[in-house]
Amino acid sequence: MSYHSNGNYVIITDMNLKIGIIGLPNVGKSTLFNALTNAGALAANYPFATIEPNVGIVPVPDERLDVLAKMYETDKVVPATVEFVDIAGLVAGASKGEGLGNKFLAHIRECHAICHVVRAFINNDIVRADSKPEDDILKQAKDDIDIINLELQLADDETKEKIAAKRKKDPSDDLVQYLTDKPVIYMFNVDEKGLTDSDLKSKLSGLVKPARAVFVNAKLEEEMADMNRDERKEFLESYGVKEDALGELIKAAYDTLGLQSFLTAGKKECRAWTIKKGSLAPEAAGTIHSDFERGFISAQICNYDDLKRLGSEKAVREAGLMRTEGKTYEMRDGDVVEFRFNV
Repeated sequence: MSYHSNGNYVIITDMNLKIGIIGLPNVGKSTLFNALTNAGALAANYPFATIEPNVGIVPVPDERLDVLAKMYETDKVVPATVEFVDIAGLVAGASKGEGLGNKFLAHIRECHAICHVVRAFINNDIVRADSKPEDDILKQAKDDIDIINLELQLADDETKEKIAAKRKKDPSDDLVQYLTDKPVIYMFNVDEKGLTDSDLKSKLSGLVKPARAVFVNAKLEEEMADMNRDERKEFLESYGVKEDALGELIKAAYDTLGLQSFLTAGKKECRAWTIKKGSLAPEAAGTIHSDFERGFISAQICNYDDLKRLGSEKAVREAGLMRTEGKTYEMRDGDVVEFRFNV
């Protein structure tokens, strides 16, 4: 399949996923950011090694694109992307100016979701933010979560006061999304044993329900930084793990934010596009180019699994599995699409 753009297209950035990574100092946040992005952020064993947010844009792993690229004989594969922002370590009292103060606020507000990295291992050689000795993983994880949540709430309270004052002067003042309204995914940084400790993982998940929890080991992620996909898979399997931190986090983020991907494929390129679940065909077309949505006529659609199983677009048509859908069609994850439009 292909899409027609009259030689010109624009990616609408609203659906480029942006995740802010937060956490107390020395929880493994920057190490995980490095592993997620290979950006080389300074990962030092002292608070506030990350002062300005480091930003990394990484491709969303999607094996479907590799299959389509071989089928359509194209070398150009364009995956969806995620932007990660490593936000400077927070401490108790940040909303009142402690540590780096509330510089983090603007960076978090720009993100679609928050990934809250929580320390869930015992290692007294790595200084905790509160300098307390470690003895109870669950209690200390809960305490750390509560500290961050309190700082976000206090920051929101301050924002509400400012907005209330502004609205006295201008009732039409725009609404603000508060930090505590942001969807949160909790990433527990566990030791090697913790990766397969189902009891510990269940108890940690219970601390944050109904939010999603994922479990990673920052040091193992760091070790995999220079490995290819097959090497990473083999390395993780040796520890009883199926997915790396990037895969775990992106799956959790898509689920939490209600996102899915559709695909376009042709000789020119194979590409994945991120849209909200429930998006109609014209809205999906608009993520490729606004003209596609404005002049939408129809969409030629087949299911990726059918296309993979049958081996070609021609075979899909012959099997009667190619569909023509109109403006009211609700897109599904894995739809392979050609949009028809007239402007």
